[in-house]
Amino acid sequence: MFRLNLPLGNKNKNSVTLKDYGPDPFVVNIDAATIQNDAFRTVLWTGENLQLTLMSINANEEIGLEMHPNIDQFLRVEQGEGMVRMGNQKSNLTYERSISDGTAILVPAGTWHNIINTGKKPIKLYSIYAPPKHPKGTIHKTKAEATSVKD
Repeated sequence: MFRLNLPLGNKNKNSVTLKDYGPDPFVVNIDAATIQNDAFRTVLWTGENLQLTLMSINANEEIGLEMHPNIDQFLRVEQGEGMVRMGNQKSNLTYERSISDGTAILVPAGTWHNIINTGKKPIKLYSIYAPPKHPKGTIHKTKAEATSVKD
């Protein structure tokens, strides 16, 4: 038997306590949770085979160039605007697209990638990693905190 976690009893019906609810079944208004998140990275759900992470990238900031050798990644922008750059080598980012509300980004394992905020407000996005990337329950309030910790 499993326990069903639902964000109940909040003043705002779309508000959710931002914590890791995995691996139990979980239902959430992903748009509202993503917009609500003000931390650079908040892991919202971790299972055996995938992970849901919320991110907030401040104006004039970026995620930072990275590559996950064995992880496919899906990202969806809920607020803000910027650029995504990808390529097969760190020094050869040949794929570049503008991103904004509603944009989906798919990053194959082994692909170098970066998201840069070019707008005036934070980019709010969620990311699905398969398999999970970050330790269960990870919360990095700032990019500096995230870059100082090795997952």
